[in-house]
Amino acid sequence: MEKRSDYVLWFEECDLSSIPLVGGKNASLGELLKAQIPVPPGFAVTTKAYNLFLEQGGIKKDIFKLLDGIKANDMDSGEAASKTIRSLIENTEVCDDLQDYIGEFYRRLSKRCNVPAVPAAVRSSATAEDLPGASFAGQQDTFLWIRGMDGILTHVKKCWSSLFTSRAIYYRAKMGFPHEAVEISVGVQKMANAWVAGVMFTLNPATGDRATVAIDANWGFGESVVSGECTPDNFLVNKITDEVIRKTVSHKTILYTREPVSHSVIKQTVPAERSDIQCV
Repeated sequence: MEKRSDYVLWFEECDLSSIPLVGGKNASLGELLKAQIPVPPGFAVTTKAYNLFLEQGGIKKDIFKLLDGIKANDMDSGEAASKTIRSLIENTEVCDDLQDYIGEFYRRLSKRCNVPAVPAAVRSSATAEDLPGASFAGQQDTFLWIRGMDGILTHVKKCWSSLFTSRAIYYRAKMGFPHEAVEISVGVQKMANAWVAGVMFTLNPATGDRATVAIDANWGFGESVVSGECTPDNFLVNKITDEVIRKTVSHKTILYTREPVSHSVIKQTVPAERSDIQCV
């Protein structure tokens, strides 16, 4: 095995120069920390770890052989290849050395948070999420409220396999983007038990105005906003004056939260008394 930093890195060790190793999402989390913006702690399982897993598992050639027959105008071929590849990845054992690295960092993360088997978000971070003329963002999976080493390893593999969803395969074929040119890292990050969550754009996505921050928010975890399952409250805020320029309070029907007994994420109906009031 090579040195530890080839396979696992704390977010504090990541920055934009690390994108080939940790992907866009993990690199951005590292940049936020360097800017002293509060970010829940965590670590990145690198693209080198992903490649080592494929090579030591003996499945790399099989995967790319299955992808050779994909046609940009044939979604059915992509669907069949996706099912086979994802099953192959999720049923292949992670080698002992990688298990040790990931396990040690998860134990350190739990100790750092003072929570045994700390609940974590296991997040995909691809190396090609936003490029000129193509956007790969949102094509890979994220899993919330994962606890224990077995759960972390299982969902790291699920994130790796999500590089080969039928949608991702079809999009790369359509854009003429080589499948082998995209690699994936995985972030393991302390779960925020959010009462309200959402997405903030540091410019107005509709106009490109850099003086405006756009915020979409809903009750519970941010999954309902990111997935588009709800119509969130929307706010436009002027960066210079901190003035709320526009506010739209929506009728919010669903939320994601933690089930207290099973410690799993569940979808619930928003209580009637909260469905039409401002969440932030």
